[in-house]
Amino acid sequence: MVTFRQLRYFETLSRTRHFGMAASQCAVTQPALSMQVKELEQELGIKLVERRGNAVALTVAGQEIAARAEAILNQVRELTDYARQQCGVLTGTLRLGIIPSVAPYLLPSLLGGVEASYPSLDLLVRETQTDTLIEELIRGDLDAALLALPVSPSQLDTLELFDDRFLIAVQAQTARGWTPDNLHARMMRERLLLLEEGHCLRDQALQFCQVANVQARKALGAASLTTIMQMVAAGHGITLLPELCAEAEVDRQRIALIQFPDEPPKRTIGLAWRRTSGRKADFAALGELIRAIRTKDAAGAKPAKPADVD
Repeated sequence: MVTFRQLRYFETLSRTRHFGMAASQCAVTQPALSMQVKELEQELGIKLVERRGNAVALTVAGQEIAARAEAILNQVRELTDYARQQCGVLTGTLRLGIIPSVAPYLLPSLLGGVEASYPSLDLLVRETQTDTLIEELIRGDLDAALLALPVSPSQLDTLELFDDRFLIAVQAQTARGWTPDNLHARMMRERLLLLEEGHCLRDQALQFCQVANVQARKALGAASLTTIMQMVAAGHGITLLPELCAEAEVDRQRIALIQFPDEPPKRTIGLAWRRTSGRKADFAALGELIRAIRTKDAAGAKPAKPADVD
């Protein structure tokens, strides 16, 4: 009889295409994983993989079985989620993904809020970029993700939590040269410092600033906002900074924050989860907790006052 263990091991192998990596992810030895895959092949009576040392290639039948195994395992997860929901809201384990431009600024307060309000919840957090979070969410490796909306996959439902407006961060000693009348024109002349490719914050900045790709390629592609803010403080360019990040990232002696004079550009932060998930009540409760934490943190933070511009 085919077992869930065999399906889980084979599905992991089909994703990693490597026996060692699959064994590590399944927390078993490589021989144990290999044996389970062989037993699955014997039970089904078909060859699933072509072995090439540690690496593997899926046969045509193996590709179909891998897709069906993933669907079965997802259904089992949803069944488990449904059962867990009956024990109360936000209990057990919840695997939450968070994008890097949110995690450092919201996660410490969130973990404290979970401990205080939902002590029976074991919140497991993964921080990575949006595309990876969505892939892992659809695959079932994550239960929910905290990211910038909208997201496109039709398999996902979302909940908007709060708006995060953008500010212009400039070197403090140059702030007086920025005025409401020249703001947009000056932004086009300045070197825009951006996160490296793959960060949604980079795409949002380019969209809001309407900067041509050739200009963006001249900009520094940094791995973190901390690096970008150091570059701004040293006078090497400007950046668009989400207000959520301002309190932690801005040295107010060296960097000035300038507000947009009209409707400010903003991003919407929200939760996403699989549409088939049985934990919608959990996600609603988690969303309310995040909203409350964000409101409290924003009220206690130093206001992101505009620079004194002429």
